[in-house]
Amino acid sequence: MAPRYAPSLRSRLAPLLLLLQIGFIVIYALYVEIGSNIKADGTTFSSSYPEFQDVNVMVILGFGFLGTFLVRYGYSATGFNLLVAAMATQWAVILNGMELWYYRGKIRVDLRSLVVAEMCAASALISIGALLGKTNPVHLVFIALLEVSGFVLNRWLLQTLLMVPAVNSIMLLHTFGAFFGLALTWILFRKGSLQPFEKEKFDRQAGLFSMLGSVFLWMFWPSFNSVLVDHRSPGRKLGAVCSTYLALAVSAVTAAAVSVLSSPKGKLHPIHMQSCILAGGVAVGVSMSAVHQPWEAMTIGFTAAVLSTIGSRYLKTHMLLAFECHDTRALLSTHGLPGLLGWLAHLLLQIKACDDPTVAVRFAVLHICSLLITISLSLCLGLMTGLLLKWNFWRPPQDNKCFDDQAFWEFPHLAVKK
Repeated sequence: MAPRYAPSLRSRLAPLLLLLQIGFIVIYALYVEIGSNIKADGTTFSSSYPEFQDVNVMVILGFGFLGTFLVRYGYSATGFNLLVAAMATQWAVILNGMELWYYRGKIRVDLRSLVVAEMCAASALISIGALLGKTNPVHLVFIALLEVSGFVLNRWLLQTLLMVPAVNSIMLLHTFGAFFGLALTWILFRKGSLQPFEKEKFDRQAGLFSMLGSVFLWMFWPSFNSVLVDHRSPGRKLGAVCSTYLALAVSAVTAAAVSVLSSPKGKLHPIHMQSCILAGGVAVGVSMSAVHQPWEAMTIGFTAAVLSTIGSRYLKTHMLLAFECHDTRALLSTHGLPGLLGWLAHLLLQIKACDDPTVAVRFAVLHICSLLITISLSLCLGLMTGLLLKWNFWRPPQDNKCFDDQAFWEFPHLAVKK
């Protein structure tokens, strides 16, 4: 007999989704149009669509399958990832087009705006990894909408106040998402997290699907880092692709070595090979505009893999015991530390390339301010979102029902016959 779960979310989830979707349709009908001048920046549909599809595969398949390592949470990891990505992308298109709407009365949608919106949605997908298995889809939708709003605000502040280039501001999504997720999981901490949850475990089959998600992310990450680079500078675009690939290759090899060295039995750890092999792509994406030599990208990938693997091995447990942060998918190790490393590498490489000390000091001050604004805003919004979702009105799953698909999905073969 299937276990008896809490009352359904019919009275909350269905009205919320329908209300939001109808609202989006009305907004799009009144204020959104499809851009027609696709050659204005030197691009064509045939050249930009493959990059859009690569980012789409990463967001939907990559992040979706990456969370399936939990043995009884595979349907929820992939299904809720798609739900959150679809809602957050529609919302991000509206928010990113507010300035254009203010001046022209219309929000223009093209492949580039969709890519930017999906990358904004990716910041929310990163954050919900910290709460994987401990929330319901109502929580996740609200988290996505609030975080995307905060991330778009952060981009606007960086570009307006500090004159940060658009590409650099959006690549801070890893840092923003990681610290937003940590603040959330700290506020929504469950006392039962101090001991491993009964269903918080993985097996060979679940790990295989999660590894598939890592492979998708690893393969398409060069497109993710280079998609927003100006097409009129093919050399910069090629450099971004090559740097990302080299950093990923080095991080994969290094993560395997460090995983074996840190294992008491001298064996590879599946979680390390699923997450830490991506650390190089995260770090070099943040520092991409300052990386000009292959060895620089490879060094960044090597250092990121070492930090990520050691952090995944030891930091997750210490964060739980010391700060009561139950980070299900180890966001700090996978996205937070590599993101900070990429920020530091960008700072050092840019200062190294500056001949004028005054310019170097000015850049350093603005660069440090950009990180402080990003971390401060992400933590504050994460705390506020966590306090909002702490109400019992949202019906969070009980401890014995966490990490279980049956709390939200209907499985005919488990139905109780009356």
